[in-house]
Amino acid sequence: MTLPPSRSDLKFLVFGAGAIGTYIGGSLVLAGYQVVFVEQPKMVEELRQKGLRLDLTIDERRNTKDVSIIEPRSFVIEPSLEEALKYGPFDAAIFALKSFDTVSAMEGLKPFAEKLPPLLCLSNGVDNEPAIAAALGQNKVVYGTVTTAIGRRGAGSIVLEKLRGVGVAAGHPLSEKLVEALDNAYLKCRLYPDALSMKWSKMLTNLVANPTSAILNLTAAQVFADKRLYKIEINMLKECLTVMKAMNLEVTDLPGTPVKALAFATTLPLWLSKPFLSKAAGSGRGAKMPSFHIDLYSGRPQSEIEFLHGAVAREGAKRGVPTPVNKILTETLMALTRKEIPLEDYAGKPEKLLTKLRY
Repeated sequence: MTLPPSRSDLKFLVFGAGAIGTYIGGSLVLAGYQVVFVEQPKMVEELRQKGLRLDLTIDERRNTKDVSIIEPRSFVIEPSLEEALKYGPFDAAIFALKSFDTVSAMEGLKPFAEKLPPLLCLSNGVDNEPAIAAALGQNKVVYGTVTTAIGRRGAGSIVLEKLRGVGVAAGHPLSEKLVEALDNAYLKCRLYPDALSMKWSKMLTNLVANPTSAILNLTAAQVFADKRLYKIEINMLKECLTVMKAMNLEVTDLPGTPVKALAFATTLPLWLSKPFLSKAAGSGRGAKMPSFHIDLYSGRPQSEIEFLHGAVAREGAKRGVPTPVNKILTETLMALTRKEIPLEDYAGKPEKLLTKLRY
């Protein structure tokens, strides 16, 4: 198989056809860029037969009321990196795996380091880019973030739920070209001067109503309705903001996401801040439970809390900043994830968590 003709010299390698991979990679295909996906063998044949389905109808700029069907002939998908690299050389790769998969993924990529292009990392958390740099070299990673909310309907099938945008950090030779390409693909991309401020600001938004929901088996609305649990949310965010201040990082607004307002809300009286944080916790999520809850109750043996709240606790420990809320929430959820304690020990029992946090 050969790559289809391209309107651009840029050629992209996309790791995975999950929600973000399908959205970003599919949008690049629709914009005329050459894209090669690497996916698990069990999904490859299916996507080679049916192609990709992108429901982007809420994006008025695309001027479409129909689901975008990307025919299999418009892209390439391979079951191994070795096969995918035969279509190279590539200009950039899109990397948006779960944080707990990054280290193992890097072990698989190391043998191909010389042939790999720089990876634009869109994964949540702040540990992924350093892991990529350690495995492949500092020049092989571009810091990025995505705030757009994407729903996955099935293999290679997504729906755009809330259009916000993509952030790319300046400082890499490829940064500006990536911004231009992603913007050409209607992904609302912006360039950010400070990579760490961008990544930590995104992580701040990921903290809200995530672990408490999973640990207690409550919706975000139920968590926010309890004044004592809501105070946990505020103190959790305050700890992260204190760590960021110790790192000399600035809270930065992200595409479609007023992070500065979120940070400001933590300084207000609880009754005044609650409406804003409630909206922030539910915006773009709809009726879905937070990601930590979904992972825990699907039996997944890992949790991204280690790379979000856990990262806050680790950085706080390095800098002498107390982070008891983030630390205890991380330890408790990881114990549940590892089945060291049964789910019912905390499900629907806020008193038990509040006692552990000494509230």
